Amino acid sequence: MPRICDHDSRVPALRVNFMGCAILSSSALLRMKITLVRAVLVLSACFVCTVMTARAKGVPKPDHVIVVMEENHSYSEIIGNADAPYINSLAQSGALFTNAYAIEHPSQPNYLDLFSGSNQGVTDDSCPHIFRKVGNEESELLAAGLSFKGYSEELPSRGSEVCAQGEYARKHVPWTNFTNDPGKFSLPFSSFPGSYSKLPTVSWVIPDLLDDMHDGTILEGDKWLESNLSGYVSWAQSHNSLLIITWDEDDGSENNQIPTIFVGEPVKSGQYGEKIDHYTLLRTIEAMYGLKPLGHSAGLKPIRDVWR
Repeated sequence: MPRICDHDSRVPALRVNFMGCAILSSSALLRMKITLVRAVLVLSACFVCTVMTARAKGVPKPDHVIVVMEENHSYSEIIGNADAPYINSLAQSGALFTNAYAIEHPSQPNYLDLFSGSNQGVTDDSCPHIFRKVGNEESELLAAGLSFKGYSEELPSRGSEVCAQGEYARKHVPWTNFTNDPGKFSLPFSSFPGSYSKLPTVSWVIPDLLDDMHDGTILEGDKWLESNLSGYVSWAQSHNSLLIITWDEDDGSENNQIPTIFVGEPVKSGQYGEKIDHYTLLRTIEAMYGLKPLGHSAGLKPIRDVWR
């Protein structure tokens, strides 16, 4: 086959010299260069379109996510309630999901649903339960080289597996039930860092039974959130971080419709009407960090429309 050699302008457009090289004229070389440039531009444009499409369909990767689970109140009991001024201010400044639902009743199965994609066969608030080598949000994060910690108000000590003490209830602390939970990552809320950059990738914050609105009032729960997490909320707005506030279940009055709110720098404020539930939230966190979908979150689409 002829080889293309350096051009010799003294020869016709294309011929083969004595060395077996194909010799191109100036006009032929120019046409070849134009064709190559056009091909590169087309490929570059396709690549840019592909990247932009992937971003449009994706979810952000926050530096930190905090999940707070409140207790036993329906959507209309919280949203617009004068006894929850701080929560309603977050609903105004962040993303409020107006069609969010818990999975079931009572409390404990919903915590397990959000943490592992399944209630693991638990249909009541009994304690203790032990799930051996079952995948969950924490185990998936750790396997991916990321981090997780749970901060529970009134937890007696780091890694404690007690079912109840004072206003602490293990039924609201799902990671404690999994054998692949390193106890060192289950901490009293008193260990919550004052320097928010020291937070793990994903944290759960569990107020005690008085402060999560289970035994206490809506007003008490609202004040607890403001006192303990308003600093993080302000910081998150400029540090690529996110707060998720949701409820385990409603009070039985609204078909399990619950408030769910996202606040943080990646969030586009507004009200969002797509139907979501605990499995959707889990799927969204999984998508943020490229984690394997767990249980009933598999096959679901993550939340995509609330991001800047």
